[in-house]
Amino acid sequence: QVQLVESGGGLVQAGGSLRLSCAVSGATYTIEDIGWYRQGPGNQRELVASISRSGQTNYAESAKGRFTITIISRDNAKDTVDLQMNSLKPGGTAVYYCNAERLVSYGGGEIWGQGTQVTVSS
Repeated sequence: QVQLVESGGGLVQAGGSLRLSCAVSGATYTIEDIGWYRQGPGNQRELVASISRSGQTNYAESAKGRFTITIISRDNAKDTVDLQMNSLKPGGTAVYYCNAERLVSYGGGEIWGQGTQVTVSS
C-alpha cells in the first residue's frame, strides 16, 4: 500500500510564494512518477508538474518558469516531493493534490492524496 499526505497549503497574496510537500509512504518502490495536480472552483483537475524516478520533470505551460518540482528524498520506505510555487496568481487558487503513478509491473494505476487548499488573494 502507498499513502500520500500533502502539506504546505494556505493563503498567500498574489506575487507571493508557497512550498507544498508530498510525503509518500509505504511501498514506494512500486511508484514511478509523482505529480502535483490542482482543481480550481468549477474547473477540472489538471496537471501542474510531475517528476519521474529518474528525475525527469514535466510542467504545465502555466507553471513553467514559476514552479519547481523537486525530489527531496527518495528511498524504499518514504519519498518526499516538493512543489515550490513562486509569483502566484489569483488563478492559482485551487485544491492541490499529490498523485503517484504505480509501475505497470506492480499493477499500474494511480494513488491520490487528500489535497491541500491554496488560496491566492488579489
